[in-house]
Amino acid sequence: MLGVPRDADQATIKDAFRRLALRYHPDRCKEPDAEERFKEIAEAYAVLNDPKKRREYDAAGFAGVAGFTPEDLFGGIDLEDLFGGLGFDFGFGGEGLFGRFFRPRRPGPARGENIEITIEVPLERIASGGRERVRIRRPQTCPTCRGSGARPGTQPRRCATCGGSGRQVASRRDAGVTIQQITTCPGCGGRGEVIDQRCPECDGRRQVEREETLTVNIPAGVEEGMALRIPGHGFPSRDPRGEPGDLFVIVQTAPDTRFEREGINLWHRKEISIPDAVLGTTVEVPSLDGRLKVTIPPGTQPNSVLRLRGKGLPEFGGKRRGDLFVRVEVRVPERLGAEERKLWERLRALAEKEKHESIHR
Repeated sequence: MLGVPRDADQATIKDAFRRLALRYHPDRCKEPDAEERFKEIAEAYAVLNDPKKRREYDAAGFAGVAGFTPEDLFGGIDLEDLFGGLGFDFGFGGEGLFGRFFRPRRPGPARGENIEITIEVPLERIASGGRERVRIRRPQTCPTCRGSGARPGTQPRRCATCGGSGRQVASRRDAGVTIQQITTCPGCGGRGEVIDQRCPECDGRRQVEREETLTVNIPAGVEEGMALRIPGHGFPSRDPRGEPGDLFVIVQTAPDTRFEREGINLWHRKEISIPDAVLGTTVEVPSLDGRLKVTIPPGTQPNSVLRLRGKGLPEFGGKRRGDLFVRVEVRVPERLGAEERKLWERLRALAEKEKHESIHR
């Protein structure tokens, strides 16, 4: 599952797990099987990371580690050492990822739906990491009535028409067959309860729409399209007792006239004249660390690429840094003055002469 050889050492196992766990973390990966893949990867690491469990697995396969609880598997793993500072919650506490996935969910009211928004982050913030503010307008549980829809001090009452079911059922028999017709209760509109005195703030709707400003922690090297999770800032639950959903902030790189992003690498186009391409020159190009001087060697061809190592973006969750590639575009003049035309004609004649002489050597 981790893609490591049978005799892999602990450092190799740790690196493989960290890479795969970051890739399939359900708070950033939207593939349909991300949760299941993450669980399998985590369980594989928990076994291979512990020498005793690893021996039992090597001796008896999956039967050797069957019956372990999540606490047995992950209790000795330092999650902060593995993932600290990356802005993701891997812990068991509260709504931590391992707590959500490896402990049975308690029965209770359904959570609210999740919300997804997209923000554009400048390259400088992606390179350094940091905080970005996002503004979102969403319905929230009414703070005045706490989601009941009723004026404070009062409570909704059970609908007498449907008995609280929200439905009406009419039955009839036709040729020995009982036919039931189920319709929404007209007395309560399907809610199962009636509000006699509506909340003055939400007018009985149970929710109010509010705009809020949130701070998102952008990890250094955040990948294009990565989803960052902010717990509890999604849609409210339809049940006043239920928890709200989560907010997923999809990160995109803000357009930049200087660069094009390609993973952890950056591309820049630099235009030079024909004489500079022929004779060579020194030019300045932008970088995330300031302007850099780059040598254009003599005889540089159009669309040649120069590589500036380590001047790209940091690798998310890693130690590498990408490169800055400079694509050299040679500018051909569209209009020539009389003197320039004479010089170019002379150059062409010299080139033809040189070509002719080389043939007859």
